Amino acid sequence: MKTVLITGANRGLGLEFCQQYAKLGWAVIACCRSPETALNLSKLADNNGSVKVHKIDVLDRAGVATLADELAAEKIDLIIANAGVYGDSSGRGFGQLNYDDWIKTLETNVLGVVKVIEAFMPNLKSSKNAQIAVLSSQMGSIEDNGSGGSLLYRSSKAALNASMKSLAIDLSREGVGVQIFHPGWVKTDMGGPNALIDAETSISGMIKQISLFDSSQTGQFIKYDGSLLPW
Repeated sequence: MKTVLITGANRGLGLEFCQQYAKLGWAVIACCRSPETALNLSKLADNNGSVKVHKIDVLDRAGVATLADELAAEKIDLIIANAGVYGDSSGRGFGQLNYDDWIKTLETNVLGVVKVIEAFMPNLKSSKNAQIAVLSSQMGSIEDNGSGGSLLYRSSKAALNASMKSLAIDLSREGVGVQIFHPGWVKTDMGGPNALIDAETSISGMIKQISLFDSSQTGQFIKYDGSLLPW
């Protein structure tokens, strides 16, 4: 049985990842900040013994390391770094920026992702075909930015893309592949009700791309349907 570790697993895209991978027969290590309030995730775990819920706050680097120690014996085939925040808020654009929120956005969307990968790297090395799938955003594309705004979110996702591109090169020597995904504009709490696709469509698309991955694709920035995106 293959094993996937998913961050931000309590709702939205993370929860859908858990549901779909559980249906595919994977063991799911479902990680979120507050398992005690993650009712839908807990229900999934209660109904499916392959889903195990664990507490992770990606801002708590010591806590991430502690969980990695607890799971040291687990082989992990795939890490899905899904946890993230938008950060920007109405009325707090340029001229009224909240720099504390900016720092938190960068720490969550960039440092938190890298720390999880770093902490669970020994687990990935136990797999013959280990992969990392990171949820970025088309809003992290510098070339594609034609509308401006969203300084906090855009900068964090651009930094994430740069970090993951570099890691893809470094980790290729370890036989670990990296994919950087734009999940699409999805109907979630973050995406809102006017988004173009539902979570099921987005996640099934990304799972397909993960299953089709080969080493020549490592470090690519792609949409959920596999089409390449500009940096």
